[in-house]
Amino acid sequence: MGPAAHGTAPTAADATVGLAADYFQTYSVVGLLAVVGVLFVAVAFGAGRLLRPVVPTPEKLLTYECGVDPVGEGWAHTQVRYYVYAFLYVIFAVDSIFLFPWATVFADPGYGATTLVEMFVFLGFLAVGLLYAYKKGVLSWT
Repeated sequence: MGPAAHGTAPTAADATVGLAADYFQTYSVVGLLAVVGVLFVAVAFGAGRLLRPVVPTPEKLLTYECGVDPVGEGWAHTQVRYYVYAFLYVIFAVDSIFLFPWATVFADPGYGATTLVEMFVFLGFLAVGLLYAYKKGVLSWT
C-alpha cells in the first residue's frame, strides 16, 4: 500500500520514483521498437534466402561491371582532371546554399550590417576558389 492509502502526503522520494519509472518506460518503448525492427529485417532476409532460386553458373560467377566483360587486368587509368570540375561544383553549390538563407536574414532588422560583412567574407572565399580554378585553366573552354 502506498502513502496515500495511509493518509500521508506523497514525498519527494515518491515523485522521484515516479519520474524514474516514466523515464525507463519511455526507453522501453524505444527498445521494443528497435527489437521489432531488427526482427522484421531478419525475417525479411531469411525469407528471401529461403525463397530465392540458387543456380550458380560460370557466367553468374564472373565479375560484372556496366555490361562490359572483364578482359585483361583490373587496373585502369582515370582522368584526374575531373576533380577540378567537382571542385567548381562544390563552390557553386555552397554558394547557392548560403545565399538563400542570407537573403532572408538580411531583411530582418538589426542583422543588415552583420550579414553584409559575413557575405563579403564568404564571397572572398568564393573568389579564392574561382581564382584557383582560373589558374588551373579550368574556366577556359577547349
